[in-house]
Amino acid sequence: MSLKGCVPFVQSPFCMMAARSLHSPQRHPLTLCASLVQNPMNLGALCRTAEVWRLQELVLSNADILTDREFRKVAVSADQWQPIGICPSDRLPHWITHQQQQGIIVIALTRHPRAIALPQFTFPVQSALLLGRELTGIPDHLVQQCDAMLEIPQWGQVESLNVATAGAIAAYEYLRQYSRA
Repeated sequence: MSLKGCVPFVQSPFCMMAARSLHSPQRHPLTLCASLVQNPMNLGALCRTAEVWRLQELVLSNADILTDREFRKVAVSADQWQPIGICPSDRLPHWITHQQQQGIIVIALTRHPRAIALPQFTFPVQSALLLGRELTGIPDHLVQQCDAMLEIPQWGQVESLNVATAGAIAAYEYLRQYSRA
C-alpha cells in the first residue's frame, strides 16, 4: 500500500493509514508493526527509531496514541515525518495476509524454539517485523501465520528485552544488511 497521494486516516480494507509528508529520499522497505505494543513510551521510541532510519512504515493499533503526552515526549517530532499505518490488533491476521499477498515477508520477533537467531538471519528486502506486546509477546496464532520467526540471542537472567530496544536492534541488523545512502 503506497502512501503517495493519501490523506490522513484513509480507510483501507484492513487498516487505516495516517499519511505524512514524504518530500524526502526513498525509504528502506522495512515495516515495523507495533499494533500489539501498548506502552506509549515504547511506541514513541519505535516511532523515533523508524523515522531516523527512514523505515517504510510504523503500524500502530490506533491513531489516538499520536496525541498521547508520553508518546510525544519520546517521539519528539518523529511522528510528523514517519509514515504511520493504523491496524487494530484484532485485525492483525488480515494485515499479515495482506502483507504476504503484496510479497512482503512477515517476521515475528519472538523467543521461540524454532526462531532463527538474529546473527544467522538474512532479511528479505521487503520485510515487515511483527513486535509483541509487553510481557506477553506475540500470540501463538499470529506467530504461526508469519513467514519466519526471529530472536535476539540473550544470555542474562531477564527473559526478554524491552520491545522498543528489541525492535531497534532488529531494524539495525536489517539496515546493516541493506543500507543505502
